[in-house]
Amino acid sequence: MARDSVAPLDQLDQKDGVDRRGFLECMAWAGTGLVWTGRSGVLQSAVLPTALVSPREGARRPGGLLDDAADFVFAQVSDSHIGFVKAANQDVVSTLQEALRRVKALPAPPEFLIHTGDLTQLSKPEEFDTLDQVIKGAGVGDVFFVPGEHDVIGDNGRQFRDRYGRHTKGQGWFSFDHKGVHFVGLVNVLDLKAGGLGHLGADQLAWLRQDVGPLASSTPVVVFAHIPLWSVYPDWGWGTDDSAAALGLLKKFGSVTVLNGHIHQTLQKIEGQVTFHTACSTAFPQPAPGQAASPGPLTVPADRLRGLLGLTEVRFVRRAHALATVDHSLADAAPSAAVGIGNFRFSVPELAVAGGTTVTWTNRDDAPHTVTSSKALFASPALDTNDTFSFTFEEAGTFDYYCTLHPRMTARVIVSAR
Repeated sequence: MARDSVAPLDQLDQKDGVDRRGFLECMAWAGTGLVWTGRSGVLQSAVLPTALVSPREGARRPGGLLDDAADFVFAQVSDSHIGFVKAANQDVVSTLQEALRRVKALPAPPEFLIHTGDLTQLSKPEEFDTLDQVIKGAGVGDVFFVPGEHDVIGDNGRQFRDRYGRHTKGQGWFSFDHKGVHFVGLVNVLDLKAGGLGHLGADQLAWLRQDVGPLASSTPVVVFAHIPLWSVYPDWGWGTDDSAAALGLLKKFGSVTVLNGHIHQTLQKIEGQVTFHTACSTAFPQPAPGQAASPGPLTVPADRLRGLLGLTEVRFVRRAHALATVDHSLADAAPSAAVGIGNFRFSVPELAVAGGTTVTWTNRDDAPHTVTSSKALFASPALDTNDTFSFTFEEAGTFDYYCTLHPRMTARVIVSAR
């Protein structure tokens, strides 16, 4: 919704939806807790510990989250489900507070926060009140909200819009510009289709066409909504039935990032110039497709819960194109990072991590690739489709690497001191 102090594409071929096997292969089960920043409309990320700079290290470190080259930082949380009290998590307020504390602890605080829906469990006024109090207490600044299906129960979203949608259009959609980036908040939970699929509707699509029409194709665009805007797993309603029409209106733009919640686990897909990313919940995990009779709260041992919850932080970076997803849960002490290999390129041309971070590469191409250090520090075997290779970077420095089978594929990892 519009900025308040507290509350304030390319048309895809439908065959690009993944089956259960494909979904499980690309599912990241570790929870988010990653750092995204941006410069000139391109996203890159680093784990939260990379960004937590001690006083003796100074306020900035080259190549890391707080690189002076970054234009701005913003954060995303999702699916806080305030009011949920079942066995999967009986203290959702506490886990939301912890996620927000991690955002607040960054030396360069995010300039605003995006919440991608399911703020509450049952749309009760007291649940919205509690959420507002938690966000006020966290001191994270301006907040933009889009509703989840749990936020529109009984009144078609009227209470949600009264609280958070003073400057929105139609049934709550809106856009704003920030430092050269165009942000679009969409609503896809008011007219759910068979199986729970999201729906945007003709009115919202007409507004979107008008909203993005005047923008130059060089404008970076960030779209956020609750239910994913691609067919993650339609059998469970994890998709939006008319998302292809929305993505088609964005096909002229060279950099489009789509952020969603709803599925309570991280999943990334890069399709041409569009990067899709679903965020973890701060409340409870859900099962992977096919691992239960239906979606819903997944109860795990108490010592595992925070490892499946997280947050997302975003920065824009000029040098890279694809979104880099680096997972770090609320429970993890050792940072990790992930780099995909697809379309004969490494998904993160320049990855900034802290010393001690384990980086894992996954080959999504049909062709084999290698991950080979230019300084002979590490060398993978030939990675077939879905094969992985990991290396832990202990020392600070800049480490270039390439694919020996396709030498034009190059990238680097910048490691800061612990």
